[in-house]
Amino acid sequence: MKPSAEAKVRTAATASGKERWVKWLKKLYGQRYLQVMALLGVAWMIVFNYIPMYGIIIAFKEFDIILPISQAPWVGLDHFKEFLNDDSLGNVIRNTLGISLIKLVIGFPLPIIFALLLNEIRSVLFKKSIQTISYLPHFLSWVILGGILSTWLADVGIINNILMALNLIDAPITYLAEPKYFWSIVITSDIWKELGWSAIIYLAAISSVSPDLYEAATIDGAGRFQKMWNITLPTIKGTITILFILAVSGLLNSNFDQILVLRNSLNDSASSVIDIYVYQTGIVDGRYSYSTAVGLLKSVFALGLLLGANYVTKKLNNTSLF
Repeated sequence: MKPSAEAKVRTAATASGKERWVKWLKKLYGQRYLQVMALLGVAWMIVFNYIPMYGIIIAFKEFDIILPISQAPWVGLDHFKEFLNDDSLGNVIRNTLGISLIKLVIGFPLPIIFALLLNEIRSVLFKKSIQTISYLPHFLSWVILGGILSTWLADVGIINNILMALNLIDAPITYLAEPKYFWSIVITSDIWKELGWSAIIYLAAISSVSPDLYEAATIDGAGRFQKMWNITLPTIKGTITILFILAVSGLLNSNFDQILVLRNSLNDSASSVIDIYVYQTGIVDGRYSYSTAVGLLKSVFALGLLLGANYVTKKLNNTSLF
């Protein structure tokens, strides 16, 4: 008895499926060393990023460090309501968004401009020297840089000495003791530390631009600025967009390490941001459930910023993360 046409189709499909599995297994075996390296990274993420997420439930409980999480009583949304009714909420949000928005407006375009200018330098030695000097501060921790800045900005520091020598001020100013100077110090020092390092990504994107485009523009009589505006910037638009989305999603982050080493009781009104608030309530005061609720609320809003920025950029220039 001859097999039916339907049986032949099923047999062919089964054979084709087996061939695909065999081919996939062979490919997997050929990449076994790379796969092991990837699996180690996946294991690290599961252990340190996903398993600890179980602890998020203490945001809805009254957690006591002596008892297991499972035995902590449920309190629902009480911690979230308490935070939203906190008298210091307005100041915390103002400082967080104020510092972050100014960093975004000033600090985001500066690495792009710096990368464009570096790309125009013809001397390789001079270009590498400038680039090395610019990203060197990135490798110093904020603990070290905080100590340097505290020394420079002291009333007997180099900044006051220079300003007094130029007759720009009459008496020394203790800058870190004045809340009105804190935002400027944080934003300026962050740009100083990260400018060169952030420009590396844009330099890598610029290096992928075809030299033929520049040659054609030169033949057409275009100058350097016209080449930057009409060739370089449109070519790296995708990179700029992706980094902008990530920058917007991090608006509620205010560089905890930096602010922690620069803040003190005198500039508290200008240095109290969400991350510092979470640190003080959670680690210092031992209110783990409350600080977890604040951190979770911050993460929810950060996710909303990410989705919003991704949607807007997708509509404007058809570039997005997903």
